[in-house]
Amino acid sequence: MCGALWSGAGRLSGRRPAIEAELDTACRMEPPVTHRSEHQPVPAMSKKILMITGDFAEDYETMVPFQMLEMVGHDVHAVCPDKRKGETIKTAIHDFEGDQTYSEKPGHHFALTATFDDVDESNYDALVLPGGRAPEYIRLNDRVIEMVQHFFEADKPVAAICHAVQVLSATDVLDGRRLTGYPACGPEVEIAGGDFVEVGDTEAVTDGKLVTAPAWPAHPAWISRFLDVLGTKIEHGREPVAA
Repeated sequence: MCGALWSGAGRLSGRRPAIEAELDTACRMEPPVTHRSEHQPVPAMSKKILMITGDFAEDYETMVPFQMLEMVGHDVHAVCPDKRKGETIKTAIHDFEGDQTYSEKPGHHFALTATFDDVDESNYDALVLPGGRAPEYIRLNDRVIEMVQHFFEADKPVAAICHAVQVLSATDVLDGRRLTGYPACGPEVEIAGGDFVEVGDTEAVTDGKLVTAPAWPAHPAWISRFLDVLGTKIEHGREPVAA
């Protein structure tokens, strides 16, 4: 499975410099710049989105969806078990450099925007689960499992990428669902009753309100599909007409 999707994984590394240039300013500081002010009004059509992450979550898979969803007007609460609002998590950079699996390097400090113990999942419209190392251990937390199960039981939008399917595999919500993720997680998905789909590294899979992708190279497709499920529309204005 891994060979089928990620053979020649070094081809992915060519995309990273371009993405790094775009994120350099936004992610350079440790911790990142302050997020939306508590007193700044949230647009009327925005969604309240819960992001559950943890130490050594993948850097891009944490920061990019957070920034993108906030950019289009949604209110994202990023939380980590046993941590409070304003504390940080350490992220890890997973890259594809021609080895048999991804390489791992230190990332940034990412500031949490809500306190885990204060979360009432019923107050959120959607869920985002980044990949990286964090899913390995946050799925051992009973409250994480309860939170994730709520979004499926209530038929709310869920976006999960890469190793985040490890969390889904532990929640008993995958029976009969089509999804993708990092190839090494495929056996876990199948054991949990899911239908693991092998797709290209820039593709995403939608099954109802669940949107999944293999890893950060799929961000454009993954986030675009998630916005569709959220009902978020982005319109481009017409070019001004010269007099």
